[in-house]
Amino acid sequence: MTKRIFLVAAESSGDALGADLARVLKERNSALDIQGVGGPLMTEQGVPSQADIKGLAVLGFIDGLLAYSRVKAAVAATVSAILKAKPDVVVLIDSWGFTLRVALGVRAAAPEIKLVKYIGPQVWATRPGRAKTLAAAVDHLICIHDFEVPFYEPYGLQCTVCGHPALGRYSPGDGAALRARQGFTPKEKIILVLPGSRSGEIRRIGPTLWAAAELLDRDRDVRIITVAANSVREQVTAQVPAAIRILDEKEKEDAFAAATVALAASGTVTTEVALQGTPVIVGYKLGWITWAIARAFLFKSKYASLMNVAADAEVAPEFIQTRCTPENIAAAAAPILDSADAREEQIRAQDEALAKMGRGGRPAADIAADAVFNVLEA
Repeated sequence: MTKRIFLVAAESSGDALGADLARVLKERNSALDIQGVGGPLMTEQGVPSQADIKGLAVLGFIDGLLAYSRVKAAVAATVSAILKAKPDVVVLIDSWGFTLRVALGVRAAAPEIKLVKYIGPQVWATRPGRAKTLAAAVDHLICIHDFEVPFYEPYGLQCTVCGHPALGRYSPGDGAALRARQGFTPKEKIILVLPGSRSGEIRRIGPTLWAAAELLDRDRDVRIITVAANSVREQVTAQVPAAIRILDEKEKEDAFAAATVALAASGTVTTEVALQGTPVIVGYKLGWITWAIARAFLFKSKYASLMNVAADAEVAPEFIQTRCTPENIAAAAAPILDSADAREEQIRAQDEALAKMGRGGRPAADIAADAVFNVLEA
């Protein structure tokens, strides 16, 4: 009897994870029937979306309220697609709020279906009580870090640690080739601006990062580039100052490798840039109501960036909320542009943090596939 797996991803980062996992699952067992809800990358791997996830990449309290009806409809459509497919295992990828609602819907209607969460909520940073909620909703968790596991042990949730997915997805970029394609000389200094992959991130963080880049450009002869995710390309294009090169998402590894320094919104992309040997300056802003709630009651970690969390030190300078200003970000990036020694020192520190995160180990998708097959066989 053919085994059936259903993958659920609600935004671009989850779509990438789902695509990697689908590829590995099929390589291991070509007879699997893999269906799902996701984006274009999963579709490329032969898993077209059975529900519309457009506009679900929301962040923050107010954005969540505004998107509530859209999220509710997408949850209902996803649960319906799962129940129709009758899979043996459902893998719920990232996107805590959305995938939790899907898990609860499936569990209520078809408790025999096994549920696997791939990437859990950041219980180590905020709201550790979510560990109990997740343990009651799913059968297995595939998480990034060893230090997440103790949060779930009291509730009996089995965990598999896969490491950071960006580490296994790493492909060396060709910075020299990108410079040649763009008409940049080998000695020209490049500032790479990465304002995020969600609409709210670009709206809140983008203007600060662009202003920081322009401050740096005033006293130096630099080139400024950006890589825009396909899902937000129009928004990025409308926001960037004149004369900025907007590169296609397919060129991102080359762009990351070519840059002298990156000014980036906190997220997976900071790890991806660091893997290419480029120093990163991190900025992040939430809506003020969300920030007030998070700061007062929720956020417990010293750092926002996973590299800094792994190192337990600020190896990549980060500026959150009130500290996320053009002046602060430009001041942190200036030494990287002006001093080869400062640049090499940050790269060395980032490399040490990446080693602590599991660089050089098995790809996360391979370990995640092991966990899914174990649940499937059990």
